[in-house]
Amino acid sequence: MTDTVTEFVATDDQAEPLLETAAVEQKLIDQLVEQARSKGLQLTGEGGLLQQLTKAVLGRTLARALITPWGGEA
Repeated sequence: MTDTVTEFVATDDQAEPLLETAAVEQKLIDQLVEQARSKGLQLTGEGGLLQQLTKAVLGRTLARALITPWGGEA
């Protein structure tokens, strides 16, 4: 297994937007977990929330890679 460490140092003018983004992302995660639990969906395991999210993210990433011109941004 390999470990990847990414370091990001924010300047003062970047720190606030990062905190706001982190709060929004945390709220989104909380909503997803709450919705999954309310529907009786497991968080991990076969057919669980984590598996479904992984599949969705990989699918969208692959689809984007297929429509993005080589060396460009879509």
